[in-house]
Formats: sequence, structure tokens, C-alpha cells
Amino acid sequence: MHPDHEINRASWDELAVAHGQDAYYDSEALIAGASSLIEEEMAALEAAVGRELGGRRVLHVQCHLGFDAITLARRGARVTGVDFSMAALAKAESLAGRCGVEVEWICADAIQLPGSLDNRFDLAWATIGVLCWIADVSAWMRSVARALAPGGHLVLIDGHPLGRMLKSNPLRVARAYGGGSRSVSEPGWDYATELRPGRQVQFFHSLGEIVSAAADAGLRVKQLLEHTEISSSLCDDRLELESDGRYRRRVDGHPLPVLFTLVAHR
Repeated sequence: MHPDHEINRASWDELAVAHGQDAYYDSEALIAGASSLIEEEMAALEAAVGRELGGRRVLHVQCHLGFDAITLARRGARVTGVDFSMAALAKAESLAGRCGVEVEWICADAIQLPGSLDNRFDLAWATIGVLCWIADVSAWMRSVARALAPGGHLVLIDGHPLGRMLKSNPLRVARAYGGGSRSVSEPGWDYATELRPGRQVQFFHSLGEIVSAAADAGLRVKQLLEHTEISSSLCDDRLELESDGRYRRRVDGHPLPVLFTLVAHR
């Protein structure tokens, strides 16, 4: 495992204990039958494989507590969830049991998926809060591409790199655009809980670097969308709910891209 990934794994072990019944992870709603997918994820899923998931083999990459793995399994997919935190996988397995679905759980770093997963999956699913934890985006793409069967699709939805450059109050450019730049965060703010206890290391990749890494890994891009409005706040206080029910982040009245969707196939 990459040394920085090991730092992050220790933090996510702690967060796995804290996450699970909060503003972001509503376990009770999931157990009651709610879907974990937001509108943009549903659209990307349909663009990749259509509405019918029955029997499809799905790899949920960096699954954390497995909410999406459970949602996809409920729709008939045969799901494998991969994460580098054993604590997260233990909680995911418990949740899946309470939801009455079967999911295969594997502990592995996403840039070094085990060879036993090669050529197995119709869909690799990786959404929202993915590549910021990855030191080498090219290695990530190669690893995930190997897990896809010929014709299999990758759905990657993540924070837009432009938005990750900018800090507010007052607005300023906080870091370089892409280039794999590295930032270490001390304990503090967490998107789902009041306090994150451990240090974390994040990485910054440009949209061009991400798409080029996909192409170099042998994936053909089917769709690339940049979302300037989305259906959920994702617990991001920089997004504001507007009168049409959509969330946006504006600068001088103009909406910034906040998410991107990449759909590609092997």
C-alpha cells in the first residue's frame, strides 16, 4: 500500500466507527428500503448499463460502509465491495445483513486490486469522494480497468477538480490545478460527523489527467459531464439550495462545476 494511503486507512478506520447514522449516512433509512443513489448517479447508471441490473456483476470501488453496494444488490446485481478499511467492511457487512442482501466484501487498496478480480465485472462503480484519496490516478485506472470484463463499464462520479481548487470567504485559489499535488489535513472537519480524529492526505488531479488516465488504461470514454447544478447538497455547505430545488455554488452570479460524471467502457 502507498504510504499516504496507509495514513488515510488509519483515519478511515476511525471514521467507519463514527459514520453510519448522521446527516450523510442514514443507516435506518437504508435498512427501511431507501436507495442511497442521488439523481446524477441514477442517470449515470442508466447511461452505462441501462435500467435492468438483474444478474449484472458490479464492483463497488472504495465502498466504505457499502451503502451503494447494498442499493445495487437490492436491484438484483451481484455486488462485490472493495475498501482498504477492515473496520468499514465489517460495518458494511453488518448493514447488508440487516438489509437482507448478500454482498462479497474484499479488503484491498484500489490501486492494487487483487488478481482474483481481473476480468470479472460488468460495472465498476466509484462515486463521490473517490480520487481525492488516490496518489496515482493512472494506477487506479489500470487497476479498475483490469477488473472489468471486456465490454464492462466504469462509472466515476466525483467532485469537480476546479471546485476543489477554490476556497471561500473570501474566494481564493488555494492550490494548483491538478498535477497530483498533495495536501495533508490535520484532525478537524468531516463531511458526515462533527469531528474527524485522524490526519488525512488528499491529492488533486485535473480533469484532463483523469480522462487521459482512463484512455491510457484502455477505456473508451462514452460520456463526460460537468455538473453546475445537482440534486443534493451532499452535506457541502458551499452549495446553496435555489428556488428550482437544485443546489449550486456561484461566484459573481455564475455557477461553478461541482461534480463530474465519467462513463467509460473496456
